[in-house]
Amino acid sequence: MGQRLSGGRSCLDVPGRLLPQPLPPPPPVRRKLALLFAMLCVWLYMFLYSCASSCAAAPGLLLLGSGSRAAHAPSTLTATREGALHRLSFRPPPATPLGVGQEVVEGAASQEEQSPEAPDSLSPISSFFSGSGSKQLPQAIIIGVKKGGTRALLEFLRVHPDVRAVGAEPHFFDRSYDKGLAWYRDLMPRTLDGQITMEKTPSYFVTREAPARISAMSKDTKLIVVVRDPVTRAISDYTQTLSKRPDIPTFESLTFRNRTTGLIDTSWSAIQIGLYAKHLEHWLLHFPLHQMLFVSGERLIRDPAGELGRVQDFLGLKRIITDKHFYFNKTKGFPCLKKAEGSSKPHCLGKTKGRTHPDIDPEVVQRLRDFYRPFNLKFYQMTGHDFGWN
Repeated sequence: MGQRLSGGRSCLDVPGRLLPQPLPPPPPVRRKLALLFAMLCVWLYMFLYSCASSCAAAPGLLLLGSGSRAAHAPSTLTATREGALHRLSFRPPPATPLGVGQEVVEGAASQEEQSPEAPDSLSPISSFFSGSGSKQLPQAIIIGVKKGGTRALLEFLRVHPDVRAVGAEPHFFDRSYDKGLAWYRDLMPRTLDGQITMEKTPSYFVTREAPARISAMSKDTKLIVVVRDPVTRAISDYTQTLSKRPDIPTFESLTFRNRTTGLIDTSWSAIQIGLYAKHLEHWLLHFPLHQMLFVSGERLIRDPAGELGRVQDFLGLKRIITDKHFYFNKTKGFPCLKKAEGSSKPHCLGKTKGRTHPDIDPEVVQRLRDFYRPFNLKFYQMTGHDFGWN
């Protein structure tokens, strides 16, 4: 028998309420709230980290920093249509003119390339992850041609979530090659796994050194060439120049070395660019034909979704850009995006696109068609595609 306490009661007789009791388990609701709070903390940490990374890349800080873009090139602040500060866009110096006719055309080209109508915008999701990913050298480049539809193609492609592209034309392989690949890579946007880095500079197609330089960067680079009826392209080229320099000579006088003999002046860049077969020969010395895609500028207007389907297949992308992304603007005469990248509003290319062409003497137009015909036929044979320009 156990010993008795002072009150005459056994230690076994102590009431249960005086013994230590186990803690009751927390209710299920409390566990769920605790888990939700922990998840909220993790999300908040990720958000603050992303904001810090974005602030580190702000334009104002870039101007004060020692990054390669601030150190090597004067940058310019551009603004969106709402007037908000956008981001720094690199604007390279214009190329040295080679002749009178070429000077006026190239001068206009450099002005258009510097237009704020080609922002390097980010979608909200891309902006959130702007501190993530890494900068890569481009796996695909739109190399030409000027006034063929390269800007439209790039803007259409940027709707695809797996395409990240520079808005401004870098002109690395024709104007800034001496600055090195590290400088070039720094111009590229950040990409995540599975995304493609792209850029477009139409003058690459007619630059002799560009094929070897791009091949030296990567022999696997995919090349896209947007081509257009060379006669229409030349008139569009001249129209662009005329809008900048109303005092330039007439299209007819620039076209011919001698109007009487009908000798075409191939030194004028507006004419020279349209000799697609001659330019393509230089590229085929460094790249196989299957690594090049030739996009029809005319079909890009008539059937943008169909032509974008070919481009997405070529790049190994899922066909996300379809008919639902486009509507036809009758005023401009070409398709526009229902929703551009990073916007919920319809978007058409700027006022520099869709200009009305001046009236050209029909005899001059016919002479140009006769001049280009053998070059066009050779181009059809080289690419295996009849573009129907004759």
